[in-house]
Amino acid sequence: MSDNVLLISLDSLRKDVLGAYEDSETFDYEVETPTLDAFAERATVFDAHYAGSLPCMPARREWLAGVREFLWRPWGPVESYDTTLAEAARDAGVLTQLITDHFHYFQHGSWGYYEDFNGFDFLRGHEYDAYETTPRDVDREFHGRIADEETDPVDGLGFLNRTQYVRNAGDFEGETDFFAPRLFERTADWLDGLDWDRWFCYLDSFDVHEPFHNSAEYASMYTDEDPEDPDLPIWPYYGRVDEGQSALSERELDFVKAQYAGKVTMVDEWLGRIFDVLDEEGLWEETTVIVTSDHGFLLGEYGWMAKNDGPVFDVLANTPLFVWDPDGQRDGDRVDALTTAVDLYPTILETLGADVPAPNHGVSLRPLLEGETDDHRDYVCYGYWGASLNVTDGEYTYHLPGEAGAPVDCYSTHQMNVTGTFHPVVEKPDAEADELPYAETPVWRMPAESYLQHEEPLLHERAGPFGAKENRAGEGLDAEDRLRGAAAELLAAYDAPEKQFDRLGLAPPR
Repeated sequence: MSDNVLLISLDSLRKDVLGAYEDSETFDYEVETPTLDAFAERATVFDAHYAGSLPCMPARREWLAGVREFLWRPWGPVESYDTTLAEAARDAGVLTQLITDHFHYFQHGSWGYYEDFNGFDFLRGHEYDAYETTPRDVDREFHGRIADEETDPVDGLGFLNRTQYVRNAGDFEGETDFFAPRLFERTADWLDGLDWDRWFCYLDSFDVHEPFHNSAEYASMYTDEDPEDPDLPIWPYYGRVDEGQSALSERELDFVKAQYAGKVTMVDEWLGRIFDVLDEEGLWEETTVIVTSDHGFLLGEYGWMAKNDGPVFDVLANTPLFVWDPDGQRDGDRVDALTTAVDLYPTILETLGADVPAPNHGVSLRPLLEGETDDHRDYVCYGYWGASLNVTDGEYTYHLPGEAGAPVDCYSTHQMNVTGTFHPVVEKPDAEADELPYAETPVWRMPAESYLQHEEPLLHERAGPFGAKENRAGEGLDAEDRLRGAAAELLAAYDAPEKQFDRLGLAPPR
């Protein structure tokens, strides 16, 4: 086992921009990622790694608390009954450190994720971070490139107004002003000369998450357009690319893709600074290094932009995972076993020699890394709370939408908002006491309604980077019946609430 673990999450990183994975069908140019490509050559590359609970904070509860969250609750805080990864490692005598610019850790409704670390470093100002309040009269031209004046007015004081980013980052110019360079430099400084015997460091980078705001070098790297053109957006809205507020012309969409690609290359460049320190300090032989992402980002595929609203296609769910393990038997190899986000929780604790709390929903990757097996899971389910249930066997993926408006419950010790993401709920008078199958602490059960990400079942074959475009559902393929049965079996194995079966039209297996 390793003395140390460095976990690096790069938010919204798509597999197909990385040289270690299949060629992209979305980008007609090569996105430069030499640091990650070189790391992939020494690490174990996982080809069939899938997200679990989406989006941002649900994914982090999987990594940091070992809970397959989306079957019981949406975006929310660490629960009182959770044993966080940082707590379990710390109890085993491991120094724990969080370094992040991911401002969601410090928002309403997502508390508790950083407190158990021995230390944490928070770089302020990304996206909607409530940081700067001046100037009142912001740069109107820059504001126009990131916001719709009707929904995000310059003088608006509403929650999550995009003007916040203009105040936070509107004066950025050179490369080192931007978040990834500053965050990765802080991480390199923390690693440089570190004199603890055993440590766990979690570097959680909000990049390559939108807004796709880059310094001049990266903004112009993949486009012939003027990167300062006020008519070209750098922060797309979520939704359909052919209608409504999220609509983009072909020119605008190409520019957004180029800015995403530029940010990927910037992140890759500065990640190299951290790997340089591992070289300089001789840390590779005593440090397991894990690089992954919470989800991808749709850039016009299937007619969608971003995430959340539409189906959870493989471009979102089939995420990159690289593991360098100095004691591993698979370094430099590829693994096609089916794995999922929550598996990192027991893997990291076992790697550190810490006790793995029971129960948790993860299955350790250690046997794969040590060459003891080629198999891991038969099926994986993933999704957003109250939305579609998605099931894959690594070859086909089945997306089951359920019934619109069907009852679904949120379970938490907190009075959570069960209709939105961020705002806390002051009171929920229709909540009732209940219990969970994986915790002894009583919780609130708060009623809500499910929502549709698509109206009909979808079946996609995994061909190419992110699966075939055509929907094969209803064609009589054995895969559809098999995955529908697997969906019911997985819900039963997790002891999911009865309303999950009901709203999805599934019968519990006998």
